[in-house]
Amino acid sequence: MIALPRDTELMADAEATARAAAEHLIEMVTSAPGERAAICLSGGSTPKRLYALLASPGFVERVPWERVHWFFGDDRVVPWDDPLSNVRMVREAFGHASPVPPTHLHFIPSDEGAEIGASAYAATLKTFYGADALDPARPLFDLVLLGLGSDGHTASLFPGKPALAERDAWVAPVPEAGMEPFVPRITLTFPALASARSVLFLVNGAGKRDPLRRLAAGEDLPAAHATSVGRLSWFIDRDAAEA
Repeated sequence: MIALPRDTELMADAEATARAAAEHLIEMVTSAPGERAAICLSGGSTPKRLYALLASPGFVERVPWERVHWFFGDDRVVPWDDPLSNVRMVREAFGHASPVPPTHLHFIPSDEGAEIGASAYAATLKTFYGADALDPARPLFDLVLLGLGSDGHTASLFPGKPALAERDAWVAPVPEAGMEPFVPRITLTFPALASARSVLFLVNGAGKRDPLRRLAAGEDLPAAHATSVGRLSWFIDRDAAEA
């Protein structure tokens, strides 16, 4: 067994990970203070199953959809109907008869390039938050979902890229992705991702064993820099955790 990060829950398989994440998400949105809840979505196969679960019987009636606003941790600079787009993935996962109010799904702009899109999305986040500076006592998000790339990246924060060092901006352009497909991206920065009551990594499959080993060895991977003003936790399935 690979040495796992602190605050890890070991899951039987990818389905168990998605179901546990759905329960955690429902807990976070129903306990959110105030009239609104904010969730920061990630891409990938495990979150896609999570989103489909939320819109399925047994879960859909438990989510206060009218209160929840959905944001994106990153996306590729492609049209929203492109197969590479996280927007398309989320729309398909929630289904054609989506329970999400149309004005509650806040897409990252992708039609004018990475720089303009990053600036526009930062403005969207600041308008929603109601301030230009993040207050640790008032997190931006109730839950941030993150994944772990084979190279140790999370969101679109890749090894060796300038966005890793950004500490002021909430959103950063990524003109050159660190892995295929090599298309520009837009990503939330570490300070924005950390502004959450809960940050949750979802990690599944044998392909994630190597980055987990490297994290356990103390290697300086981007995912190792993820923090939270609230709780940082990991849901990892056995395929990923096996040595």
